[in-house]
Amino acid sequence: MKIINTQLLDLVSDQAKQSPRRRMNYNFHQSPTDAVQRMLNAIEPGTYLRPHRHPDREEIFLILRGKLTLFIFGDAGNVLQQIPLRSQDGTYGIEVPRMTWHTVIVNEPNTVMYELKQGPYEPLSEEHFASWSPQPGDAPSAAAYLKHLEAVMCVTTRT
Repeated sequence: MKIINTQLLDLVSDQAKQSPRRRMNYNFHQSPTDAVQRMLNAIEPGTYLRPHRHPDREEIFLILRGKLTLFIFGDAGNVLQQIPLRSQDGTYGIEVPRMTWHTVIVNEPNTVMYELKQGPYEPLSEEHFASWSPQPGDAPSAAAYLKHLEAVMCVTTRT
């Protein structure tokens, strides 16, 4: 039995803070070949998750702690929708349909979400990463892109 409690969230959050990528997974599934991939994702502000889509599976995010904003994009990179997830606000999760361009912006430290998707794990091919978004290794461009999304988020929130 695996228990999700404050101690586990704190452990994974601490690991995320120490990671250069500012995020850390804690897998509940035993193997990448398992039929269901289940994991905690501890993600800190400033982490860059390159916009992507899954060609053959949905992805479910449930917020356990903190706040993040999920962005949905059109094929050209235009923001179609942004959905803030924060349990205190009554928005607990989302199921992202297959072939939907998406990413997240982390709004609060110590944010942890539970993620589920169909297995087995298969790395995404380059065509399923958004060509209009920066490569993860290009730190200055990724940081500028995050600032752009944060600005879009602020403008949309004010209107």
